[in-house]
Amino acid sequence: MKKIYFLLILLFSFEAIQAQDHLLSENAEISVLTVGPGNELNDAFGHSAFRIKDTSRGLDVVYGYGQYDFDSPNFYLKFAQGKLDYLINKSEFNKFYQYYIYFNRSIKAQILNLSQVEKQKLYDFLINNYKPENRRYLYEFFFDNCATKIKEVTNTSVNNSIIFNKPKDFEDATFRTLIYQNVKKNSWGSFGIDLALGSVIDRQATPEEHMFLPENIYRFFEVATIGDGNKPLVSQNHILFNKKEKYVSTSFLTSPLFIIGLIGCFIIFITYKDYKKGKRSNWLDVSLFSITGIIGIVILLLWFATDHTGTHQNYNLLWAFVLNIFVIGQLFRKTPSAWFSKYIKFLMIMLCLLTLHWCIGVQVFAIGLIPLLVALFIRYLYLIQHFNRK
Repeated sequence: MKKIYFLLILLFSFEAIQAQDHLLSENAEISVLTVGPGNELNDAFGHSAFRIKDTSRGLDVVYGYGQYDFDSPNFYLKFAQGKLDYLINKSEFNKFYQYYIYFNRSIKAQILNLSQVEKQKLYDFLINNYKPENRRYLYEFFFDNCATKIKEVTNTSVNNSIIFNKPKDFEDATFRTLIYQNVKKNSWGSFGIDLALGSVIDRQATPEEHMFLPENIYRFFEVATIGDGNKPLVSQNHILFNKKEKYVSTSFLTSPLFIIGLIGCFIIFITYKDYKKGKRSNWLDVSLFSITGIIGIVILLLWFATDHTGTHQNYNLLWAFVLNIFVIGQLFRKTPSAWFSKYIKFLMIMLCLLTLHWCIGVQVFAIGLIPLLVALFIRYLYLIQHFNRK
């Protein structure tokens, strides 16, 4: 029994020492760090993190959410399915600071106006969240990312009493419009986003939903209040590093609109030659039906076979029609079945329906698609005429 008592005393003593180690002094500061966008698509939206600084204890660490776990089994499959767990990470502030300076990304700090109890509560939450059994969480780009976690954890530390007021220059916007603020419309990153994400991101975001972007965390925290509205959430602002402006060449010649425009012109040129010669370039039609069908299958899988919420209700399926891949056999026949001409008319109707969806705002599509959609419509029109002559 004495041995058991001794072990229990040691255990409680160890826990007491650990708890003491985690106590913040009265001089402690907790800041929200906002990192500016980088040059790659995966960092084009910036980053948010907490800085815990306590000079009395020699403590200066940064906690941030959204770290990849490359050791996760089937990493790429889980990533594609939207089932990949992300991690909360911890680093020394100096290491964090030097990393983002190296990549020339701005860093802004907002010192939170918290009581000692609230600071300790937030810090304890992060310590507990960083434990191996708690580090993982299911990432979601719009509703559970590095920025929304900052809002969630901060609000928890003050018993959900934060009042998020609208910034002075606030404008209502859809999720897609908010994305365009960080990614240019006529860029390959934007093209991929517009192709993969559906009409669900074309709904208007609520003011608080704007905070899925780190820069909007900064803007909303700036004017947020705690409790009765008299206490500001942020006590001080600091610019820790200003990005050094560099000229970045963005050539229109490498943009989606230009590249796909060339492809569209090529399709129209071949169609014109076929019309003049009264023939049909089968290789072109097989290519178009194969590519549009395969893209349609991918879009369909993103919609129904993954947990990504942003890929739902994607009307790119109106031009990337899945059934195209299954009717390719008709293109190899001298005289296709009678229904095939009606099927191509149906494809033209789908293109018209897509245009209607775009015009009335059901879904915004990539502007780089315009030349391809025009070329597809002209090609389908020619195919109907060609098959009706037989």
